[in-house]
Amino acid sequence: MTRLMLMLTTLSLWARERRPRDERGDVPGWVLITVMTAGLVAALWAVAGPQLSRMLSDALSSVRG
Repeated sequence: MTRLMLMLTTLSLWARERRPRDERGDVPGWVLITVMTAGLVAALWAVAGPQLSRMLSDALSSVRG
């Protein structure tokens, strides 16, 4: 039984290596990561945007005067 499992595993690995690689499956993952990152940035900007603008204007006014 162990020999049969070893042979089947070896054959499946050999067959997997012989097939050409299809890299089209990675595109949806990258699209999902990009969309989720944009969503996180938009959500953080919506929450912290006014405070960041106030900090920037305070910093610029302190440099000027």
